[in-house]
Amino acid sequence: CIPVIIADDIVLPFADAIPWEDIGVFVDEKDVPYLDTILTSIPPEVILRKQRLLANPSMKQAMLFPQPAQPGDAFHQVLNGLARKLPHERSVYLRPGEKLLNWTAGPVADLKPW
Repeated sequence: CIPVIIADDIVLPFADAIPWEDIGVFVDEKDVPYLDTILTSIPPEVILRKQRLLANPSMKQAMLFPQPAQPGDAFHQVLNGLARKLPHERSVYLRPGEKLLNWTAGPVADLKPW
């Protein structure tokens, strides 16, 4: 089993963790009537290579949302993607006089259970 993506101009998630071009087959929407021909024309060694890449445990982990969250899972991929969009200059987040960046939501005593 390998992903078959039928979409034009799509941006797939987690591109830094999941090499979509290497594991999937992309089909233009206009070519859907020829899907059977397209898929059966893929050489077996190409399919096997894609399946082997997909079998990589870290690749599988990047596509899952386990409960509780685990390092490398899809939840963490979302967080990593958001973090990459933030400015990386430390001074943006530090208060005047602070030298250490504190990412907590505040004092633990203020946290309320779900």
